[in-house]
Amino acid sequence: MNENLENYRNYLKYERAYSDNTVGAYMNDLNKYEEFLKKDILESDTEDLEKYLKYIKNLESTTVAHKITSIKSYFNYNIKRGIVSVNPADKVSRPKLTKHLPEYLTEEEVGKLLDVEVKSPYDYRNKTILELLYSSGIRISELVNIKTPNYDSEECLIRIMGKGSKERIVPLGDYAVNIMNDYMNNYRPLINKKHTDYVFINNRGDKISRQFIFKVIKKEALKKGIKKDISPHTLRHTFATHLLKNGADLRIIQELLGHENISTTQIYTHVTNNKLKSDYETYFPKD
Repeated sequence: MNENLENYRNYLKYERAYSDNTVGAYMNDLNKYEEFLKKDILESDTEDLEKYLKYIKNLESTTVAHKITSIKSYFNYNIKRGIVSVNPADKVSRPKLTKHLPEYLTEEEVGKLLDVEVKSPYDYRNKTILELLYSSGIRISELVNIKTPNYDSEECLIRIMGKGSKERIVPLGDYAVNIMNDYMNNYRPLINKKHTDYVFINNRGDKISRQFIFKVIKKEALKKGIKKDISPHTLRHTFATHLLKNGADLRIIQELLGHENISTTQIYTHVTNNKLKSDYETYFPKD
């Protein structure tokens, strides 16, 4: 990796405080572009970029859009540093993105998913993870990084460090708090006695991985006969959708989810509007 790319990686990681996964995605986009160019990215122009976009035209539009964003951001960073003066990505059009409504679970499906059979401390840990993802709506990257000082059982809340190192307070209901307390006091010590601040740990005392949580959710969904293709983010979508359907204000949901822009949260109004239309067509007397 050349010095400019390394400096940019450090900028994303330390100044912008992006997660390792986000930094990795940006750097992967840039490395792929440089491999295609066979020269330094900063030596490329709009014509080079258009050739690259033609080369990757069969990829998903969201993937192409992300690659353009990564390249554009890298040039903007180097323009500010006085290394280059022109951003070739400024003259390139981003592909039109198809808006996909988020998948979410019904209340019945949530009940099935969260009803984890507990035969070991690990099962109870997994049950707690699923409950917390649904009842708080936090991101998977936020969950794996929760530390014991972040959880306040007295105040029934968790302090979450979100995107860009922005802290937010996430309240928990009594049921979720009871499960968390039971896990922290009775089950977590049985998983590993090694001193660690991370709340969710494996048998070595290390924090669990995002990939592990994906596997837990897929396994439980399969066991319960839930046909939808779900992920940790599905529980976040479900949290927001259920809140909105039950009358919560969109601004409150925005704050709970840690969305910077209200337009990101507004996708859930489309979900509930679709459900309203479906119910109307099902139950409204036509004659």
